Amino acid sequence: MTTKRSTIVYGMLIALASMVVGMVIASRLDLVPLSLAGTLNGPAVNHAPLTGAIDATTFRSIAAAASPSVVSISIRATRPASSSLGEMFGFGDPSQGQSRSRRGGRDAAPPDVPEETLEGAGSGFVIDKTGLILTNNHVIDEAQTIDVNFSDQKPGEDGYPAEVVGRDELSDTALIRLKKLPDHPLVEAKFGDSDQMAPGDWVMAIGNPFRLSNSVTVGIVSAVGRPYPASVSAHGSRFEEMIQTDAAINKGNSGGPLLNIRGEVIGINTMIYSDNSEGGNIGIGFAVPINKVHDLLPQLMTGRVVRGRIGVTLDGTAITKEDAQDLGLPSTAGAIVGSVDDGPAKDAGMKVGDVVVEYNGKPVSDNDSLIAMVTATTPGTTVPVKVIRAKKPLTLNVKVEELDLAAEQGQETAAPARQTPDQSLPQDTGFGMYIQEITPSMARGLNLNGKGGAIVSSVDPLGQAARAGLAAGDVILSINDQDVSSLQQVTKALDGIPAGRTARIVVSRRGDTQLVIVRKR
Repeated sequence: MTTKRSTIVYGMLIALASMVVGMVIASRLDLVPLSLAGTLNGPAVNHAPLTGAIDATTFRSIAAAASPSVVSISIRATRPASSSLGEMFGFGDPSQGQSRSRRGGRDAAPPDVPEETLEGAGSGFVIDKTGLILTNNHVIDEAQTIDVNFSDQKPGEDGYPAEVVGRDELSDTALIRLKKLPDHPLVEAKFGDSDQMAPGDWVMAIGNPFRLSNSVTVGIVSAVGRPYPASVSAHGSRFEEMIQTDAAINKGNSGGPLLNIRGEVIGINTMIYSDNSEGGNIGIGFAVPINKVHDLLPQLMTGRVVRGRIGVTLDGTAITKEDAQDLGLPSTAGAIVGSVDDGPAKDAGMKVGDVVVEYNGKPVSDNDSLIAMVTATTPGTTVPVKVIRAKKPLTLNVKVEELDLAAEQGQETAAPARQTPDQSLPQDTGFGMYIQEITPSMARGLNLNGKGGAIVSSVDPLGQAARAGLAAGDVILSINDQDVSSLQQVTKALDGIPAGRTARIVVSRRGDTQLVIVRKR
């Protein structure tokens, strides 16, 4: 009995030891199944109301508590010799366009242009004691090497090497991991609730501006939900809602935390407006809300973020009570389809001018709510989408596909230039645009196949049409759900709209059909 029992015990020990050794060997060969790698949800978000008095030690206490979790990030990369660090790190005047790293990655250098090694600096903060650090995607984009320094290190001391775990271009977020841990425990950042932030709230930014590690600046929230172009698509830009702050943010602050008065991270400092090429602060900075980043962490841990897409763009005009009455809507809630690409929505029968009022059983309050629900849907899922068309409800079954930003950017690059029509005999419309008859040569050049009532010859740069997105070369196909086939029909339809009311104008643009909503002055 004793011998038999000992044999069983020894057998179990040998099996256990073999499994442990096997896992060690497998881990060195990267053979551990993904299911054993675990997931990351990040620090818990503190949703408690943000209250409390500000005194002489408030910001000193925040800086002392939060600084150990903030890191300086140095990268080395090779780029064409004409490149600049300003291009790599996404600073400058956003009105002049995004940096290359925010618009689809590295441009190929001509074969005769030599490459040079460049160094850059950014910021980040620790979110897990295992060495996981959050930063901006544009900080580590294209980096060949990444080194991390902590606030307690001496100037000139070697940093700790790190590697990219996952990245997301749309939110400009990246997760990196230290390859070697310091000999002291890491301090994790605490997460606050970015949805609680409001204009006027105090905030603190900590980062590595101009390589001045752990610099602290204080300001207020200037605005929340500020739309900011995050990625160019075939019909314009995808926008991310940002926190705007006047806390001083400069080149090198990218990736660092924006903190509330409890010292909790409520945003990742990402971008600034600047009036000079050096990216100097003028009091207008932007941070990615931490609630959005927190939701992305499990996917970042897998290497990339997957989002859903149905293949439509939405008109940016808010639905008024008068619009709701014209469209047959019970309220001003909903999202108006501005254009339909080749994709899931078109396959399901969605059309320009449809008003989406319900998605997968949930009400759609506005454009942002629909976008959030679509992007959060797992690609391959078929969802019911309720629309209002010609004042009647209709349910479409849409199979969501995966959002491919690179493909969208490629479509924008490949889009043909808009043809400029003959400007002869333009007619004013009262909408800040001039229209004219479509000549046979125009119809052939634009491949209209008999469609269209008039062509936009020009727009007033400060007028309603320009603000709504109409441009010279747009061909007017219908007005307020009525097809038009002549200049006279277009003129009559536009003249019949009272001042202050809107015209839902469907146009043909570069071969695509798009809805534009214009209010008559």
